[in-house]
Amino acid sequence: MPRIKNKRRFGRKRDQRRALLVSLSRALVMNEKIKTTEAKAKELRSFIEKLITRAKEDNIKNRRVLASRLSDEIAEKLIKEIAPRYKERSGGYTRIIKANPRKEDGARMAIIEFV
Repeated sequence: MPRIKNKRRFGRKRDQRRALLVSLSRALVMNEKIKTTEAKAKELRSFIEKLITRAKEDNIKNRRVLASRLSDEIAEKLIKEIAPRYKERSGGYTRIIKANPRKEDGARMAIIEFV
């Protein structure tokens, strides 16, 4: 029996999807608010929240994992600036706000930001 896959594919191969999520998460950490399609925002939410949960506990293992997935300066900002805001919070670090559709193709847009 085939296994049901829960993730969105975005018409891309696995490494391309991974690169897309990494670039979106870098932009979100740097700007703390980005505008993207609704599907990408929903997929990005689960990806970035796992990274923030890791960044809340500052140890060498978590630093290495974050640096390998993002980059050193992005991981540093995540650990030093963003994660301390959510020390008392157990989840739900991001908020998705629906925006007007894109004019060119009518794609549903959303704004994703940190709470």
